[in-house]
Amino acid sequence: MKIGVLDGDDIGLEVVPECVKVIKAAASATGLAVDWVPLPIGKRGHEEHGHTLPAVTEQSLRGLDGWIMGPIGHNAYPRGDPTWVMPPVRKKFELFAAVRPALSHPNVKSVHQGVDIVFVREITEGMLYSETVVAGAPEFRPNDDITVAMRVITRKGSRRVAREAFEIAKRRPRKKVTAAHKEPVYRLACGMFAEECRKVAKDYPDVEFHEELIDTIAMKLVMAPQQFDVVVTTNQFGDILTDIGAGLAGGLGLAPGLGVGEHQAMAQATHGSAPDIAGRGIANPYAMIMSGQMLLEWLGNKRGEPKAAAAARRIQAAVTKVIAEAKHLTADLGGRAGTQEMGDAIAAAVAR
Repeated sequence: MKIGVLDGDDIGLEVVPECVKVIKAAASATGLAVDWVPLPIGKRGHEEHGHTLPAVTEQSLRGLDGWIMGPIGHNAYPRGDPTWVMPPVRKKFELFAAVRPALSHPNVKSVHQGVDIVFVREITEGMLYSETVVAGAPEFRPNDDITVAMRVITRKGSRRVAREAFEIAKRRPRKKVTAAHKEPVYRLACGMFAEECRKVAKDYPDVEFHEELIDTIAMKLVMAPQQFDVVVTTNQFGDILTDIGAGLAGGLGLAPGLGVGEHQAMAQATHGSAPDIAGRGIANPYAMIMSGQMLLEWLGNKRGEPKAAAAARRIQAAVTKVIAEAKHLTADLGGRAGTQEMGDAIAAAVAR
């Protein structure tokens, strides 16, 4: 396996090394050979090559199976300078789905217990913004009183994100997919998304398929999230639902993520770069570590590599064990440990 390492900005420099440490322990325990490729991005990319997504990084990524990318502190980047941009990695590599689990833990405070949901969000279309277009502006203001924005839905985009959701569901115990949309109102846009989900559902007779209106599922997630297994939806709706899921499970510190393409995937936690706590060694590495776990699991399934799948299972078991023991947790999880101490504890549990 060839896996890239892109630290990102701020706390990325602290949590990404912990993710790599844990994966190395799991790879060693399972005999999985990994070729690690460190690459600059974000502030470091600009310092070394004059751009937040240097050409050398983009070119190198194309030869990898996947990569781990830390959060990007783009809110602090200079405005109006085309060399200081949110690195358009999703667009460049056609990463079409954001896979974001929401999993509660018995001894971590959360709104609900027994939550185990995987949200699958389409991320190349929908309400367009700069990262999802090749040229031109996705929204414009013809005069000071009018703003026009565009929403794009395609059959291809809908079909492939639906298929990713069903592939995930068929490997889970409950084998259930819920498509979230607003078809009765947006008959053409949400209608196309719903149509493609229904078509894909026919290819998975062993997976239970349901549909929910976006406002209804938002309410049900708050009231009784335990009824959901895998939820697939469009870009803007998914952006909102995945944060609801993170809130249900205990916050963004417990929200890992995986950007999925046809042939490559990117492990990137849902949370931001948190410059306010950067450099203090207190950031929770859970989301980044579990994003790496998801990358190994995806590669194991995609490449038919049992060692990668076994390494992913080891990391999942180790993280569950460390959280249950509650001896090496960061402050946001109710403990007193630092970032490195929690990472060390998980890596040690992986090796056992």
